Amino acid sequence: MKNAFAIVTLSALMATHAMAQTPVAPADAAVGPSAAVPATAQEEGAESKADAKTDAKAEGLPKVELSSDLLYKLTKAEMEFKNGQWQGPYVTMMVAAQQTRDPRLARRASEMALAAKQGGEALAAIRLWRDLAPESDEATQFFLGFVVLTDKIEEAEPIFAERLANAPPGARGVALFQMQQILSRSNDKLYAYSMVTRLVQPYLDMFEAHLVLAQGALSIGERERAIGEANKALAIKPNSELAVLTLAQVTGEPEAAGKVLATFLQKNPDAVEVRSAYARLLVEQKQLEPARDQFLLLLKTQPDNVGGLYALGIVALQLEDTKGAEQYFKRFLAVLEKSPGDTRDPFKALMILSQIAETRGDTAGAIAWLDKVDNSASSGYVEARLRRAQLIARGGNLDAARKALTEIETDDPASQAQVLLVDAQFLRDAGYVQSAYTVLENALLRFPDNPELLYDYALLAERLDKMELMEASLRRVMALAPDNQHAYNALGYSLAERGIRLQEAYALIEKALQMAPGDPFIMDSMGWVQFRMGNLAAAESALRRAYAVRSDPEIAVHLGEVLWQKGDKDEAQKLWREAQGKDPKNDALKSTLARLNVSL
Repeated sequence: MKNAFAIVTLSALMATHAMAQTPVAPADAAVGPSAAVPATAQEEGAESKADAKTDAKAEGLPKVELSSDLLYKLTKAEMEFKNGQWQGPYVTMMVAAQQTRDPRLARRASEMALAAKQGGEALAAIRLWRDLAPESDEATQFFLGFVVLTDKIEEAEPIFAERLANAPPGARGVALFQMQQILSRSNDKLYAYSMVTRLVQPYLDMFEAHLVLAQGALSIGERERAIGEANKALAIKPNSELAVLTLAQVTGEPEAAGKVLATFLQKNPDAVEVRSAYARLLVEQKQLEPARDQFLLLLKTQPDNVGGLYALGIVALQLEDTKGAEQYFKRFLAVLEKSPGDTRDPFKALMILSQIAETRGDTAGAIAWLDKVDNSASSGYVEARLRRAQLIARGGNLDAARKALTEIETDDPASQAQVLLVDAQFLRDAGYVQSAYTVLENALLRFPDNPELLYDYALLAERLDKMELMEASLRRVMALAPDNQHAYNALGYSLAERGIRLQEAYALIEKALQMAPGDPFIMDSMGWVQFRMGNLAAAESALRRAYAVRSDPEIAVHLGEVLWQKGDKDEAQKLWREAQGKDPKNDALKSTLARLNVSL
């Protein structure tokens, strides 16, 4: 006996993805057959049938006879889509939607087309969805968002006009802002602005209309017109924070924007959003003390303003007020803890507090702050745990540090590779080069195309005199990450250090330097290859530039050797003494002094 039930597609499952401005279906939108047919179709109870009929009637949906043929087609379409096909399932959903007049099937077809990045098919499905559900705001929002992003933007105008006309007076301002937000995504900014200009004509007595015009004028580069419209909005509603913020935005010049905001605050000292914007603007202009004063005034009005507390912590750090920064970040975390609805991630504040504790030598305190980073809530969990292990290793307990790495829980392959990379670094820094090499060798069996693992593996291979393996690994990094300047520099420097294939070494280092012209270590490599090629003047010039950027001991060693060869032995020894003072155990310095038979 055939049963009549309303067809239930992914409507409920996809409800959270229904924002109009970006109609995008997730890649894994397809689910099992039970999502394409009603749950009640798999039950036989009379109560379930009655519920399905009641729901369909309440939603104004058609009653459709769920034949075995229709059930089979929908189930097959969902399974095919889940397996990577889109065209067949899309056609099935479209035909079923046309036959049953059920808008949910048209919506499902649009989701499939969007997931497959098929714009024309998606628009056809969205049109059908809207035709079948003309009262659906969600369908209209999807349609508007889609046509605005394509070359069919003119189709949006009558819809916007109707929505504005039908909006209650109290909601019309919001409707104007929604319209402007959708149209701001158009590629044809000029046409979008001309449309806005026509649509707002009946509502020019509203300050929101002039704000929309100001934003549109700014989008096409008409700054003077934008300023004029923002001033009109402010004239209609002089105490509007939104209007003065828009005026400050469209002025274009930070100094002029600051004057606009400061003038408004003199008349409206309790304007929280304006004061916050003014304080941030002062930070951008590096006026840190005035910015701090503004944030403090903000906290007088709102003592638990988490944004203000965090900003004060950052400003205090920039002013080198570590104690003040610590207090503000602690208050920030305390307020955040009392606000379960606040979605801010405390990770950055916890990391900063950990760094502050570390700076004053409180390793235990630094670790305690890192332990507060929650695995389930924070995006920085792995970073915090890696930092925790590094602090333990710095304290000299290698075994405990490596054990801390094994306790990091992550399913992300990139993070798993990072854990192995840090483990190898711990072993290398402790002098266990062969063990570090083995760790990376095994890691590359799991993650053969990870550039970071390959790079460190190459450096360890060089230390173990596995030169062919070193070069092969670095060239693999270049193939996987062509913009990785460090791989080019490392190979070029290695060739230069051995005094072989110097023209090739020069080309590699030159390429690295083009990618990162301000990197002092690549400048050092360039100086060193020039030295090996006998170009002492060019070598000295490159090394002096590198040492001016960063007075690193190894750069000093190289520059000293160039000067020694040029006969300037006093300055060479002065540089080597500087290097010795910074790093008495520097291997490059020891080997250079021994080779040249120099005693400092």
